[in-house]
Amino acid sequence: MTSTETTLSSPAEPPQGPAAVADRRRWFALAIVMTAAFMDLVDVTIVNIAIPSIKRDEGASFSQIQWITAGYALAFAAGLITGGRLGDIHGRKRLFLVGIGGFTIASALCGFAANPEMLVASRILQGGMAALMVPQVLSIVHATFPAHERGKVFGLFGAIVGLGAVSGPLLGALLTEWNLFGLEWRPIFLINLPVGIAALILGRRFISESKAPKALKLDLVGVALVTLGLLMLLYPLTRGRELGWPLWGYMSMGGALLVFAALVAYEKRKAARDGSPLVELSLFKVKSFAAGIAVQTVFGVGLGIFFLVWTLYMQVGLGWTPLRAGLTGVPFSIAVSAAAGMSVQLLVPRFGRKVLQAGALIMAAGVLLYIWESERYGLSIAPWQMALPLVVMGAGMGFIVAPLTDAVLSEVPREHSGSASGLINTVQQMGNALGLGLVSVVFFGQIGDRLTLAQVGPAFVNGFQHALGWVVAVMVAIFVLMFALPKRPAQHVEGAGEDTPAGERESANPAAGAPVSDSEPALLG
Repeated sequence: MTSTETTLSSPAEPPQGPAAVADRRRWFALAIVMTAAFMDLVDVTIVNIAIPSIKRDEGASFSQIQWITAGYALAFAAGLITGGRLGDIHGRKRLFLVGIGGFTIASALCGFAANPEMLVASRILQGGMAALMVPQVLSIVHATFPAHERGKVFGLFGAIVGLGAVSGPLLGALLTEWNLFGLEWRPIFLINLPVGIAALILGRRFISESKAPKALKLDLVGVALVTLGLLMLLYPLTRGRELGWPLWGYMSMGGALLVFAALVAYEKRKAARDGSPLVELSLFKVKSFAAGIAVQTVFGVGLGIFFLVWTLYMQVGLGWTPLRAGLTGVPFSIAVSAAAGMSVQLLVPRFGRKVLQAGALIMAAGVLLYIWESERYGLSIAPWQMALPLVVMGAGMGFIVAPLTDAVLSEVPREHSGSASGLINTVQQMGNALGLGLVSVVFFGQIGDRLTLAQVGPAFVNGFQHALGWVVAVMVAIFVLMFALPKRPAQHVEGAGEDTPAGERESANPAAGAPVSDSEPALLG
């Protein structure tokens, strides 16, 4: 549907004929890709809750247990940029369907794993398939929805992110505790089967195909350099604490910087030679994209620290059951979802990047409140006493996650949306991995190695408070970095106030390709 058609349609008379069918199809497509994104978000966290059950039933070693979680993360991060570019070349719908089909098969293999080795291998396959699937989500949204609707869509995306962040542990706790059909932990993977099959069937029907307008080729040297650099960086971070932070780990992380430098030099030559680089370096000339990527990376660090430390604090430090810990996170999830929708629909169109900066400060305030409550109540703290800081933190996170995605992609050319989406997801995963690596310093470094049973609780409470201090520092850093974001993201025109000058509305939407008429915001709001 074009901008003109939308402007001329009466609010009381929905579009008829082919336009109405196309309108319905793209919203069905949105529901399908959002479901896939939710599956991935849940799968990242759902395993943590079931780790004790897996270790008990399968006799897995500590190293194998770590690889059940780390294998997924490494394969996912290493393949995201390549997955995004493959979508640009071969079609986003095609790669999405291949990814979700492979993800469903890998989930079945995880659920029916006969031993720990098979489970680790299946999790690595699952992460690789997610790397094909996830970048296509934002690319399909970017290519399917016109500029004036993307703000609303990214608001929904932010709500899904918030819901997925806490739903994984809660769902994992329920499925493990229910022990469906005597399968113990296996339903946490098998639940993906009906969802994946439905998404595969419906996706073939409702998702429209899109790809880069000019023919591109896969940059195999770029793929090799990206994969090598990410593995050299993330593998030592993932295994460092378990292995005692060996010298080779630091050398590997240092070498990763050299690999990334070689990648940049090669990609510049590749772009000049045939215009088909894996990483579209010209994207970083777009100020909103470059600034958003920096914010996304640092934000990932904060989330990586918080979620792991939070889980350990509740289940090990306070001795809570997985179900009690999962239920405690419900207020946080609700607050993220509600704030994400509100920020994109109501606040960002009026206040621009100030909403994102307010989100960083609100989240920092929530973390400080959490530290204060943890100090005040100690080991006797109850879930309801955590509700207020979690709601404040969730509101702050919601003000960031949805508008940030829109700000990063708002001025990106459609032909590079796959590459851009892959980069967004990759830097967030890198940030998360850096945060997880820092946990060994900011949390375990405060606890000590040999603790008696009586010392565990107080030590974990103290470590939790110390780690949250680092999260506050990250939020302040994000607040400062956000000054580099555009004052008003380009796509946020729906819901703009009637008092907004027409000139401002036109200049605020360069990516749309045409000025927005004065009547359009009223009809779309």
